[in-house]
Amino acid sequence: MSLTKSDRRQRIKFRIRKIVSGTAAKPRLSVFRSNKEIYAQLIDDVNGVTLLAASSREKGVNKGTNVATAGEVGKLVAEKALKAGIETVTFDRGGYLYHGRIQSLAEGARAAGLKF
Repeated sequence: MSLTKSDRRQRIKFRIRKIVSGTAAKPRLSVFRSNKEIYAQLIDDVNGVTLLAASSREKGVNKGTNVATAGEVGKLVAEKALKAGIETVTFDRGGYLYHGRIQSLAEGARAAGLKF
């Protein structure tokens, strides 16, 4: 029995989530990638709350290539986090490969001052 693409990603996601967890001091930077947009949110898993979020749908995000837009979202989430007093996070790639848009978002967040 072969897995579908989404089933395979779900398995990888659960495998990552067994290890990666966020707290209020060091939240989890969770990434979701759709065909059109990219979303990132900082999550406190202890209390089960989303601390802040950013996406490519927000005003002020330049719509260029998908990879460039992902980098902008990374910078945006890092700016919001630093404004909220959060400097370090754990990165949750959400079952996606660390390549392309996911990598660009992570590098954009690091460039803006977020540590992980």
